[in-house]
Amino acid sequence: MNTMWAAVTEFFTTQVSGVMALVMLAALALVIGAAVLYRRTGELKQPILMVVLAIIAVGNVLILTIPTEGGSAPIDGIEADGSETAETR
Repeated sequence: MNTMWAAVTEFFTTQVSGVMALVMLAALALVIGAAVLYRRTGELKQPILMVVLAIIAVGNVLILTIPTEGGSAPIDGIEADGSETAETR
């Protein structure tokens, strides 16, 4: 179990910028898709849900990247070896 967690943590720390970029692209695609769906069908429920999901996705990225009062972002608290720094404990 410990080696699996180490592998997951290593993957996350090495691929974090790519994952966040994909989340931002997905949020953009959701907003564009919501606009297209609304214009084609006139339906309101699904486009609103798509925009809400995009807002949640962008919010999650912001939570990980905006610096705290200490000047470091939460994503900076994870070291490459999988251990936590003193700031994240």
